[in-house]
Order: sequence, then C-alpha cells, then structure tokens
Amino acid sequence: MITPFSITSNMLNLIIEISQKLTELELEKERNLLLRRNNRIYSIQSSLAIENNTLSIEQVTNIINGKKIIGAPKEICEVKNAYEAYELAFKMDPYSIDDFLTIHKLITKDLVEESGSFRNKDVGVYDESGRVVHIGARPQYINKLVSELFECLKNDEMPELIKSCLIHFEIEMIHPFEDGNGRMGRLWQNLILAKWHSIFEWIPVETIVYENQLKYYEMLSIGNKENNATMFIEFMLEAIHEIVTKYCIDKNSDNGKLSLSDKLTSKELAFFYEIYPFLKDNNEISNSKAAQLSGRSPSTIRRYLSKFVSLGILSAKGVNKNRKYLLIEEKPRS
Repeated sequence: MITPFSITSNMLNLIIEISQKLTELELEKERNLLLRRNNRIYSIQSSLAIENNTLSIEQVTNIINGKKIIGAPKEICEVKNAYEAYELAFKMDPYSIDDFLTIHKLITKDLVEESGSFRNKDVGVYDESGRVVHIGARPQYINKLVSELFECLKNDEMPELIKSCLIHFEIEMIHPFEDGNGRMGRLWQNLILAKWHSIFEWIPVETIVYENQLKYYEMLSIGNKENNATMFIEFMLEAIHEIVTKYCIDKNSDNGKLSLSDKLTSKELAFFYEIYPFLKDNNEISNSKAAQLSGRSPSTIRRYLSKFVSLGILSAKGVNKNRKYLLIEEKPRS
C-alpha cells in the first residue's frame, strides 16, 4: 500500500511554479558539458554528505578526475561508486526491480555484503541517542512491497513531481537495503523527475536537501510516525522549487559568465537565495535585514556579503550600521 497523503494548495502552487520555471529553463538543456559535470559533482557530494561522508567538493572533484587525495578509503570508494551509478542511472527504468538492484550494486560496491540485493535481515534506524526511530519492512516482504510500489506508481496518473517525492519517501520507509537506502531514494526521485523533464538529470536537487538535512530527517520521521507522506512531499517540492528558481536566476543574470554555482560554496549559495527575493524587490539590503531573513550570525553575514561585493554580485554603499548592499543587474552583452 502507498502511504496516505493529501494534495494541498501549497503542493498545487509549487507544481505550477516549478512547471513555469522549467519552461524558462528549456534552453538550459543545451548548456555546456562542464556545467553539467559540475552539477553532477554537487549532486554526488551533497547526497553523500547527508550520509556523513566528509569529503569536500574539491576532493570529490579530484577523485572523479582521477587524482589522488588524502581521505578515508571508504569515503573515496563511496564517491567513485556514486559517480558510476549516476552515469548509468538515468538510462534506467525507474519502475524496474532489476534496474533498481543494478544501481544499488554500483552505489555499494565493495562497501556492503548484500550489494545489489535486498537485505535478508531486520534493520532499524537509530537517532543520535541510540533510540530506534524507524523499523524497516521485514525482509521476507521487501521484494513484494517494492514490486507493488513500482507497479502502483507506474500506472498512477498523479503528477510526476508528486510521484517522485512519494517514491523517495516509500523507499526510505521500506528501507529495502542493508545500506544505501538514502542515496537510492534521492537518486530514484531524480530519475523519475528526469524521465518527466530531462533537465533534472543535471539539476542537483540534493544540494538543497543537504542544506536542510535536519528538516529532511524531521519530515521523514513525522511521515513515519503519522503514517502520512504529506509533509515530506511538500518539503521535497519546496526543495525542487528552490533549486529551479536558483537556475532561473543564474540563467537570467549571468549572461554567459560562470554561474553562481561556480563562484560560491553551497553555504554561500544558500544564503544568497535566502536574501535574493528581498534584494530583487528592494534592490538593497542591510546586514540586520539579512540576519532577519537568514538567521545567520553577524560575522558570517558580513563575510558572505563582502565576498558577494568582491565577485561583483553586489555593490556596497555607506559605512557601519548605515551600510547597504545593492543588487547589480548585469546588462546583456551586445
């Protein structure tokens, strides 16, 4: 059975706005291969970081480029596996059990004994205090549950955006594998999205999930406790909306230059998109307003805003408490 959920007004509004922004991004399918490669690296690093992999974007990039780094062998193996899995996954059928197991085998190669197969023992998910917060399905029922899930969603006419969130949620609830359930849930959601709109193969939704991972786990926990997926679906739709909004901003403001993704760290990007709507409406922002919108410390805000000025994203006027930061709107090149 599919976990119950409700179609809310918020969901419908998000679906409409996401669809509109995807229309704006239609030409982004043709963006250069370097940008696509960079976005895939962001996807991989963020998804692994959610699972406590400590490697940075720079380290992940070096591994994928075949360079040696200093790091834990297990974490390096996770990166290599994830890259191989992402390269193949978007050619797969999201409703095929065989394809599902094939990608899991790539993701967990040399990391777990039951790589590429459903687990054969019970498993629990624990919080930091050691308390059990979720018990996965009994192993004898996993194949049937996943098969029914795929068959049900394949034939359902619900919007693909909701379907992608729901399959992500259900994979986490069934917890079909010894390890790699989170990575598979996020990747399988991307696969359904990419089958609906191919640009999702290159949009790193995982970066937004990583930036909000405490809420991500909270929404999974609430959904599990209440046996209702509504809040998780809304959370993931908001993440998708945030990332496509970001790429619309990049598309409209960079005019062929490096995107903001290439200039800023993931935390700096997150901060920028927290203050951007206010900047867009008011053309300037103060330190205190940025603090109100983002909840970050004054020293962090000053550091981020100074970097935006140095990169030509913002300009500054005034001093001390009267200092304001203005959004620089670039003119199209002739």
